[in-house]
Amino acid sequence: MNTVKTRLAVKRLHPLFVAEVTGINLTMPISREDFRAIWDAFNEHQILVFRGQDFDDESQIAFSRKFGELETMIAHPGNDWNPGHISVMTNLGKDGNFLPPDHPAMLHRERNETWHTDSSFKPIAALASLLASRIVPPVGGNTEFASARAAYAALPAARKAGLEGLFAVHRMTHPDKENDDGYRDDDKARHVVTHPLIRTNPVNGRKALYVGAHAQEVVGMPPREGRRILDELTAFCTQPQFVYSHRWLDGDAVMWDNRCALHRATTFDKTKYKRRLHRTTIAGKAPDSAFTTMPETRSA
Repeated sequence: MNTVKTRLAVKRLHPLFVAEVTGINLTMPISREDFRAIWDAFNEHQILVFRGQDFDDESQIAFSRKFGELETMIAHPGNDWNPGHISVMTNLGKDGNFLPPDHPAMLHRERNETWHTDSSFKPIAALASLLASRIVPPVGGNTEFASARAAYAALPAARKAGLEGLFAVHRMTHPDKENDDGYRDDDKARHVVTHPLIRTNPVNGRKALYVGAHAQEVVGMPPREGRRILDELTAFCTQPQFVYSHRWLDGDAVMWDNRCALHRATTFDKTKYKRRLHRTTIAGKAPDSAFTTMPETRSA
């Protein structure tokens, strides 16, 4: 299959992270040179914005697979208990009409409005996610991103030293919540894991805090004390200077590094405006050193 020659360019959108990549159509075969530029930009900027893409599910899956194997979503009300490689973020039913606010899928999707990193509750956490717009509201519905790498860099040296070597317990759901989150009990029992509180990108050696809604305790600490530390670190990461808010346009696709960035959906008038975005999630590998180089078999 022939690749398309492009004039790819990378432009920073935020002083600390986030870049827009232009001059490329991700729905078409891309050259190894262009994939290398995207891979390098991903590791450097954490969040990549691609405008004017015309993804359907097939082409979105094909591009995402260039980075590695894709996760299959866990069954829950938000995907009608029918998981696949595409996770749909929407306030619409299958008939295209608005879902009522108390619909189980709507209640489940509200979880996306808390700061989190995708699949941190899995033994091997996600590498990246790609979210592509299909229908966007004229007002509201932004997705916000926070650089846990920039936040870590801003911590005092003594604070960094105190966090070194700590591990956090990540869960799919909070153990104190009522059993109304839409997940099956066996899934919740399986998805309790530990991860280092500080993660290092093996490509460039840069460290980041690994926190968010799924990180709920610190190993070796009383639960309340650990929860307090994790809440404090999440609040530190999500200060305005570390946050980029993406206003969606038709044809936008945004890719983010789950190893070092938090994200959340923001609300909008869900009874007035339609919104539909499709997400693919690229699985991580163990150990992290598997990602020290560009994926070799996914580059064309």
